[in-house]
Amino acid sequence: MRFLVLGRRGQVGAALAAALGPLGEVTATAREQIDLTDPDSIRAGVRRARPDVIVNAAAYTAVDLAEEQRELAFAVNATAPGILAEEARKAGALLVHYSTDYVFDGRKQGAYTETDAATPLSVYGESKLAGERAVASSGGRHYIFRTSWVYSPVGRNFLLTILRRAREGQELRVVDDQRGAPTSAAAIAAATVQVFATKNAPFGLYHMSAAGETTWHGFAVAILVEAGLAVPVQAIRTEEYAARAVRPKNSLLDGAKLRGTFGIGLPDWREGLRATMAELR
Repeated sequence: MRFLVLGRRGQVGAALAAALGPLGEVTATAREQIDLTDPDSIRAGVRRARPDVIVNAAAYTAVDLAEEQRELAFAVNATAPGILAEEARKAGALLVHYSTDYVFDGRKQGAYTETDAATPLSVYGESKLAGERAVASSGGRHYIFRTSWVYSPVGRNFLLTILRRAREGQELRVVDDQRGAPTSAAAIAAATVQVFATKNAPFGLYHMSAAGETTWHGFAVAILVEAGLAVPVQAIRTEEYAARAVRPKNSLLDGAKLRGTFGIGLPDWREGLRATMAELR
């Protein structure tokens, strides 16, 4: 089986490139090989790779900057997935695409299911939802996996930022009224591999995030405990954190459909954190 993985320098892309190796031939690309802002580059890259499976782990993820760079965010997060889906359909390939909890407004009390209405609050969330719809309407075989609060030992993410700031002696003020499930890139990659081991499973949209829940403040405290750093973390409200983009207060995703279809349940977020910290050490 030939896999084309887009976004090899990203958190999920790097984890996938390694995890998919035992399943077949993996071609992992970055912008130099396939530029997601250039439709011709996307089409040429896919046709050159001749994949059986396209795994799109690339995305524009600068949530606040997207408020100013709407055109760029939509080019990468909406237009590009649509082109990938079109190319996958023409080639008879499967497309795997990753989306986000930010497609929801966070007003629901419980965890969001795949059938809940998506009403994003930010340009980033709007662009990711548009990408989902482009893939879903393509007519090709596809999986869309929504996940949340992604982190890993590489790249730019909340975990690495908290560790860096703590070690530099910077003040830590973290929002305590947004809740969700921090999900490691390794857990996402492992779950994706399990999906490929399931025969004749229905295609479509699934939620793929860690079990359990916490707040950004709770996540920060847990990171520092795992790192053995006795650094105070001040809990603040969302209104006290200067951000251009509005975040959902509730980012919890219900994983029942993923469990019921594939028998896959991602581990508790604390387990994922411990594994990631062990890797960092």
